Amino acid sequence: MKIIDKLAWLEIQNGKILVAKTRGREVFYIPGGKREIGETDEQALLREIEEELSVHLIREDLKHYGVFQAQAHGHAEGIIVKMTCYQGAYFGSVQASSEIEAIAWVNHKDKEMVSFVDRIIFDDLNAKGLLA
Repeated sequence: MKIIDKLAWLEIQNGKILVAKTRGREVFYIPGGKREIGETDEQALLREIEEELSVHLIREDLKHYGVFQAQAHGHAEGIIVKMTCYQGAYFGSVQASSEIEAIAWVNHKDKEMVSFVDRIIFDDLNAKGLLA
């Protein structure tokens, strides 16, 4: 079994969560990405979010939310994505940048438009009353 280790930023406003779609992909993802060699979770997440959404996360405000695993979307059976999730404040204006084609604010009923691991996260957020 191969594990893809990723990080995600959970930004929720008015019961909706921010998701992004990478060029050439068919589903939306919770923003984030993979760490580069030697990066901590925080360093990787700050870098990825700035690259993808043109905003700056506030390092001191980042809070670990949880870790979720599922079959990696678009990969061979048995390849698992492990998503370590954080919440935290930011400054700047969210906009698609770099490889991001589109962003959207969605709620729980829209979970079919996101990756498999994100659907599990959506269910968790909904069960806790954070996602409408």
